[in-house]
Amino acid sequence: MDRDSLGRRLRRWLKDAAPPVGLALLCGYFLWHSLHGDSGLLARERRSAEIAEAKVTLAKVEAEREQMERRVLGLRGDRIDRDQLDERARTLLNLVGKDEVVIPYEANRRLY
Repeated sequence: MDRDSLGRRLRRWLKDAAPPVGLALLCGYFLWHSLHGDSGLLARERRSAEIAEAKVTLAKVEAEREQMERRVLGLRGDRIDRDQLDERARTLLNLVGKDEVVIPYEANRRLY
């Protein structure tokens, strides 16, 4: 074999191999981005986890809001909840009953 025929064979092989190799590289590019891109499968899983976390937080906040609404409804309207009214008045006026025990705490650790 002489050098010219080897060179021609090599060029012909490269010419024949270029389209499949190019297609394989293009497929690899799209496969990589379908997994790791902004809209890929891994990003989708991350977003799903964040959504689940946000739903848990939302449920906690909604429960807290409902509890606050119930307490406010107990202080409004024609029917007032005496226990809540008593608790709120004692807190605002800084008063205690005769049968209650007062536990002092530090000024920087206020409850309200």
